[in-house]
Amino acid sequence: MSTFERIPGKPGDVGGLPINRAMPTARRRLIGAWCFLDHAGPADLKPGHGMRVGPHPHTGLQTFSWMIEGEVLHRDSLGSEQVLRQGQVNLMTAGRAIAHSEESLSDRLHLAQLWIALPDSQRFCEPAFEHFPVLPHIASGGFDITLLTGRFGGAQSPVPQYTPLLGLDIACKGKAAATVPLDTGFEHGLMVLEGALTLSLDGAEERIEPGSLIYLPPGAASLELRSETAARLLLLGGEPMQEQPLLFWNFIGRNSEEIQRFARDWNDGTGTFAGVEVHGFDGPRLAAPDASHLHLKAAT
Repeated sequence: MSTFERIPGKPGDVGGLPINRAMPTARRRLIGAWCFLDHAGPADLKPGHGMRVGPHPHTGLQTFSWMIEGEVLHRDSLGSEQVLRQGQVNLMTAGRAIAHSEESLSDRLHLAQLWIALPDSQRFCEPAFEHFPVLPHIASGGFDITLLTGRFGGAQSPVPQYTPLLGLDIACKGKAAATVPLDTGFEHGLMVLEGALTLSLDGAEERIEPGSLIYLPPGAASLELRSETAARLLLLGGEPMQEQPLLFWNFIGRNSEEIQRFARDWNDGTGTFAGVEVHGFDGPRLAAPDASHLHLKAAT
């Protein structure tokens, strides 16, 4: 049996921006508390045809936006208005309920959009938004490693966590090789965003390119990365989540009835989403799909 589990991504489109959705899939719904991964771009946007995602809701999760190239304007129902630029992270905590919009301000865009499932104890917390313009960098073997969240190489990211997580952006401009230490209690996922790299683990070797997610179960203490040309890799890790959150559209809940209520309340502007509005976006808000016939099952 291969040391590596390769999970193909699914191409799509979000607000006019081409994406590759790596998670969730039928084969992998969680890596730690990471529950969603879109690799967006790199894309050149035509004038008047940029990314525009109208106001939409979230519950029970955090959105984690990592900007590699370009600019996106974030607005939310807390009144936040923030431009996300290259090398920065936006962290939005939905908690009990939040809504936001996103629109590109640049003619080229490249980013990773991730979601983090909140644990039971925090999933109805107060919503919040935080912006992180400066993150730690670690140099290793020709790679520039940006610490997005967690601890690595003696550094700690300023991005707060509700569950133990790791997020690394690993990039090189040419030939590079490094050993990356791992927490043996974490499961990990690796996704190449640009170029190609060779991954070595426990004597097995795999060439990895954009389009697939590589999953590593807990137990690995380190891995070897090697590249002959410019490349970029996203590495995610976390303690396996014992809770089994359910995801439908932009909501995370624990049962079908709960998610049905979220969808109904958002569309009606009542209950959970009474008074939850995004101001400043020139366009309609998105409607939740019909959830009345949902019969969701937890991930196994």
